[in-house]
Amino acid sequence: MNILQILPELNIGGVERGTIELARFLVDNDHKAVVVSGGGRLVRELDIIGARHYTLPVGKKSIFTMTRMVWKLCDIIKRENIDIVHARSRVPAWIAFAACRMTGCYFVTTAHGYYKNRFTSRVMGWGKFVIVASHSIAKRMIEGFNVPYPRIRHIPRGVDPEKFKFTDAKRRRELKENAKSLSESDFTHAPVPLRGIVRGSAPRRNPGDSDVASVNSSSFTIGVISRITPIKGHEYFIKALSVVSRVVPKLKVLIIGEPSPGKEDCKKDLELLIKRLALTRIIEFTGWQDDVPKVLSQLDLLVLPTITPEAFGRVIIEAQACGVPVVATKVGGVVELVEDGVNGLLVPPEDVRSLQDAIVKIAKDKDLAQRLSENGRENAKKYSFNKMATETIGLYEEVIERKNILVIKTSALGDVILSIPSLRAIRSAFPKALIKVLVGQEARQVLKGCPYIDEIIVCDFKARHRSIKGLMRLGTALRRNNFDMVIDLQNSRRSHLLSFLTFAPLRCGYDNGKFSLLLNKKVKDTGEYIDPVSHQFKTLALAGIKSNDKRLEIWPQEEEEEWAEKFLHDCWIDIKKQCLVGISPKASKRWISKSWPIEKVAALCDELAGKHNARVIITGTKDDLQAAKEISSMAKSKPIIAIGKTDLLQLAAIIKRCNVFITTDSATMHVASAVKTPFVALFGPTEPERHVSASGRYTILTSNAKCRPCYKATCARDYACMKDISVEEVTRSIKEYLKR
Repeated sequence: MNILQILPELNIGGVERGTIELARFLVDNDHKAVVVSGGGRLVRELDIIGARHYTLPVGKKSIFTMTRMVWKLCDIIKRENIDIVHARSRVPAWIAFAACRMTGCYFVTTAHGYYKNRFTSRVMGWGKFVIVASHSIAKRMIEGFNVPYPRIRHIPRGVDPEKFKFTDAKRRRELKENAKSLSESDFTHAPVPLRGIVRGSAPRRNPGDSDVASVNSSSFTIGVISRITPIKGHEYFIKALSVVSRVVPKLKVLIIGEPSPGKEDCKKDLELLIKRLALTRIIEFTGWQDDVPKVLSQLDLLVLPTITPEAFGRVIIEAQACGVPVVATKVGGVVELVEDGVNGLLVPPEDVRSLQDAIVKIAKDKDLAQRLSENGRENAKKYSFNKMATETIGLYEEVIERKNILVIKTSALGDVILSIPSLRAIRSAFPKALIKVLVGQEARQVLKGCPYIDEIIVCDFKARHRSIKGLMRLGTALRRNNFDMVIDLQNSRRSHLLSFLTFAPLRCGYDNGKFSLLLNKKVKDTGEYIDPVSHQFKTLALAGIKSNDKRLEIWPQEEEEEWAEKFLHDCWIDIKKQCLVGISPKASKRWISKSWPIEKVAALCDELAGKHNARVIITGTKDDLQAAKEISSMAKSKPIIAIGKTDLLQLAAIIKRCNVFITTDSATMHVASAVKTPFVALFGPTEPERHVSASGRYTILTSNAKCRPCYKATCARDYACMKDISVEEVTRSIKEYLKR
């Protein structure tokens, strides 16, 4: 696989270190690793491990710069033949999202923070999968950003046990005695390890920084490792130390880290607070440090006083791996790493009294400190870097293998039945894909029990989604599914618009002049007379899907089968001894011109009953009930009327039990084909070649009227084309099927 990671810069920071580590793992496992960032001191590590880096200002919050970066990123994606772009921050994520949509590349994000619910942050939930390090962040992305649960992937961060080795209290004292000072010169020129504190900006010394962190074996050393920014809670920690320093002898405190860009005054404020509390003698600012295991080996306690929800708290796991007890605030993902009183102590955020009590408790109780240390080490074993990296690569493989496909078919029942061969072909081409179908409310039952799809999305263009606002709302809901491909079998203005609103990289349909410019793969609609399934297969070909299997299917469940048996039994029909003939004389309410005259239907009922001992059952919609009553009053044989008594699958179960089914150009023709019942189809104003796609046994009857096919819903010539089809013709066609 070819993976591109994108982030603002590669200076010191947890996100940056994680990027370098994953790039190394990718290269070691024979994948291509590419990183795009604004540059920084860690770029040299990418060169060492054999990864490629492109320096672009992808962290700048300028709409003009971001637009320019989209095109540059597209060039990189094409040049490096990238499969997946993994975004790790918001501004780069916007650039990556646009580039992925333009190139068809897969887009993945990692939510590294507890983002505020702003539009600018929403892009972090638009990845095909959203990686989260903790359940707390997963909940935030689901509830705050409406990310569907199936797209969330929980992959906690990990540490390398070879680098972060457990050190007991005795060994820690020995290390303190032999330790070099944590001077700037000691760390600035050291090789940069893969694990480290990734906080703040480039190294620099300030007047308030100490040149030497005087650590000795008899002191009790506390460390805070994080960026220096108000949200990290340094202020409350320092206030707590004003009491701790009077209780714990030989106290030494190391504040390790640098201010975030734009937060330089924060450090000055802390220095003033330290002077005011007379803590200058015991507190030292060391700046950022590369060798974190070395830093941790000299600490007796790590404190994480952050006041806002943490996405994870990687430094906690690093400390636990080294055997350093931890006191942390009860925020975000921290509570998933620290079990209060078992492997660390938890305190409320901004609670100075609780924080000072917890620190003193560990400093005074060596047995407690030892127990927390040992339990912390056991907890850290669950967070392995190799496990994290392996799960991430597994996720990448799933991204590529498991396509997310939307099929749009929002028309009438019969048209949805005709889409079944296409759904079967899509599933055959993409057996691991997640396939969803957008259908109207009336047609949703067609797909009940369909083995080729994973989910039905129901739309309502008569009410809820009728307006532009409703359509936009539906588009937003579809976009949350993060589809890789849309196959538009509806090919209407509305369906083309919805295809576009999904932001899917591949949108296939017909170039029919109905907003088809919103598709990016189109087949020209020539207007040729071909059957509807073949017509749909042309759209599938745009996505590389080929099929010749035109079989229609529908799936009555056990409950519908039992209902049909009972219905026929209650009508005194024994299908083992009698022939059962179904008739659907009407089409839809709109297509009056497709209906066969009711007097002919009545005559056919008597003909079948008198000469073939057949029972006739009349089907249709509730709108056809009056016509059915008229047929019943005209016919001497009194056919069974099932109109208004069945749903679609119950009707399918009845048609399945018929010896033959007589139908106009309507959905029931496709139902008969789907349940493999022989049928006779009566065509007037429409052309059979464009509407019949059936397998098995069937007969098509048409008239010789010169005006057909006219494709008009009403007729000025007294519906001659349907009247020309005689009862005798229909009876002759039926005989063959009744014999069988």
